[in-house]
Amino acid sequence: MTAPAASKPQRDRILRQSVLGSRRFSNYWWATVVLIGGVGFFLASLSSYFKINFIPFSNPTELIFVPQGIAMGFYGVAALMLSSYLWGVILLDVGGGYNEFNRETNQVTIFRNGFPGKNRRIELTYPLEDIQSIRVDIRDGLSPQRAIYLAVKGKGETPLTRVGQPLPLSDLENQGAELARFLGVPLEGL
Repeated sequence: MTAPAASKPQRDRILRQSVLGSRRFSNYWWATVVLIGGVGFFLASLSSYFKINFIPFSNPTELIFVPQGIAMGFYGVAALMLSSYLWGVILLDVGGGYNEFNRETNQVTIFRNGFPGKNRRIELTYPLEDIQSIRVDIRDGLSPQRAIYLAVKGKGETPLTRVGQPLPLSDLENQGAELARFLGVPLEGL
């Protein structure tokens, strides 16, 4: 005897997958490295101009300001600007969001954070009956790509996985199979 639909656990009715955006370890690492390098180059430039040592472990006062100090200052300012951009992207969590597959509302919601502006929040909603299939795309080589796509009638394919580092094959297969099973649609590409 089966239990009534109202007493089914929520995981049978709603599947929610979080998507990691720019708040990855590698982004924190590179933003920190670029910031430290930029500060170092900028302080070296200032030290060569004012002839005061602003860096305790080195003596950049011996650099000639034109052209070495100017070049160091240019690289320092460029690195500080790049670091500011990286920290801003991390703070805003660009690319982060979730995929929600809800049998209660009979809808699929794909949500991502974007850059500031009128399209800061990107939200796509589709009826479950419009979902044709789940497609797994695996490309190896110099620029490997491993992604899961949602094929929607009349809308094409929408990526469901994060951008950047490719997922391990086992995780990709498991996520794709779980999603296809939950939605009751075919899994393509494997």
